[in-house]
Amino acid sequence: MTQQKKTIIIVIFGFFLISYLVMSDMFSLNGMPKVLSNEEHGTVEQPCVYQNKTRYLDHKGQLSIAIWNIYKQQKPHWLSQLNQLVTENNLILLQEAKLSNALLRYLSTSSSFYFMAEAFRMGRSSVGVMTISDTMSLSTCALLSAEPWIRFPKSTLISEYLLSNNQTLLVVNLHGINFDWRLIHYKEQFNAISDAFENHEGPAILAGDFNTWRLERQLIVKAFAKRWGLKEAKYDIDQRVAVFNFPLDHLYFRGLSLKRADSLQTQASDHSPIIAMFHLK
Repeated sequence: MTQQKKTIIIVIFGFFLISYLVMSDMFSLNGMPKVLSNEEHGTVEQPCVYQNKTRYLDHKGQLSIAIWNIYKQQKPHWLSQLNQLVTENNLILLQEAKLSNALLRYLSTSSSFYFMAEAFRMGRSSVGVMTISDTMSLSTCALLSAEPWIRFPKSTLISEYLLSNNQTLLVVNLHGINFDWRLIHYKEQFNAISDAFENHEGPAILAGDFNTWRLERQLIVKAFAKRWGLKEAKYDIDQRVAVFNFPLDHLYFRGLSLKRADSLQTQASDHSPIIAMFHLK
């Protein structure tokens, strides 16, 4: 890495560190993993949610998935973009979702189910990863991974869904740790989800904003994917946001047939959504 790139990284880290410290009084941290949900018994706040009766996630063997860092809904037109993704896909994996009044109103009028792993709170609004789906999951659990330099954790959701071929689909929605130069905590974040893959024999999805802005981060993700038999999606159109020429957002899968994957630019966030169509094997 050149000295110029090192200087840029140090400046970026310093800026975000100062910003977090200055604004820390506006935030409150979630000490324990917690799932927020609109499941049929009302909103629940606990590490895991289980459901005995559910419908198939796919539609006649077809499964469409969207992955998007929604940037806490800070840009215009986020709602129309999100509504399009929800309308056109069976499963939506969001990172940096903020459970604001506007998002809550939208979700309350939608027939979709949502689960959220709260990482921290901005005022009265929870912030973290959110999974939206056409049907209730069989199970959903939240994990938290602490950023080593700053106080704010990243969250992960691990869910299982019933498929029409009587298999279950493992879905991991992950927002990668950012402020970790030695990558010790970054590796631990991926190691923490290993049990989910070890205990699941069927198809699986691993996706989200992994913050893979340098080669060493990419290699950690690729080694994890190889260990659990996951393949990275190949994109027909690839306009994913990249830092130092490394894409930040990813979609890995196994046990499914990928028909098409695209990532198209949007003005509704600082990340481009990924959209993929699968069919069951």
